[in-house]
Amino acid sequence: MSQVIRQKIANKIYELRLQSKLSREELSLRLGLDNSYISKLERCKINISIDRLEDIANFFNIKIVEFFQ
Repeated sequence: MSQVIRQKIANKIYELRLQSKLSREELSLRLGLDNSYISKLERCKINISIDRLEDIANFFNIKIVEFFQ
């Protein structure tokens, strides 16, 4: 995955989390993920799987394509 795509995904997750007024810890608990995983995603330190991206999109009620716009 390119750095540009990872950055778009990271920015969107961060933006959605802030709009929902959730801390990283709250988001990770609701998604059943580790807090450090969310932190690494938002800082572009790791790649995200399509399945995990779909889980996050469903949580925020958006389409996966919106992560790339």
